[in-house]
Amino acid sequence: MNLMNIQSVAVFCGSKAGKNPIFAKHAAELGKLIAMLKLKMVYGGGSTGLMGVVADASLANDGSVMGIIPQFLIEWEHQHKNLSELAIVPDMHSRKKMMYERSDAAIVLPGGFGTLDELFEMLTWNQLKIHSKKIYFLNSDGFYNHLRNHMKQLEKEGFLYEHMEERVFFCETPVEIFNKIV
Repeated sequence: MNLMNIQSVAVFCGSKAGKNPIFAKHAAELGKLIAMLKLKMVYGGGSTGLMGVVADASLANDGSVMGIIPQFLIEWEHQHKNLSELAIVPDMHSRKKMMYERSDAAIVLPGGFGTLDELFEMLTWNQLKIHSKKIYFLNSDGFYNHLRNHMKQLEKEGFLYEHMEERVFFCETPVEIFNKIV
């Protein structure tokens, strides 16, 4: 897959910023790059944490940003008010499904349980051939090193159906993500 085949990317990330300032720095760089490359960003629709940082950076650079937020999370994640497009859906399953349908690839930034839930559902659907979208981890300051090692263990022990490197890519910087896509 190259950038010519990608028109939109799903971005999964935390509604909190985390403790390490590199997380927000990388989120801002990623949002700017997405806009500069004229890609549509599809994300969870929140205005706080890394979600807000990546959306604001894309919007500040004339990017197209679609938020998809469940009704019950409008207050929790503080719905972003300045998006190019916003879909309010009934539940988390509808949110994830719509994010997958509206994107050609996924980028995973640091985040908590919600980010991991979105990631693992996408990985599972990928393994089951429901979709074949590539998944790129923004491994800011080694945030996903333990998960990468665990995924290698899953493969080593025979629990995966293909080599994870065929669909999953760990990148240390936002620029590296787009260098791998091209």
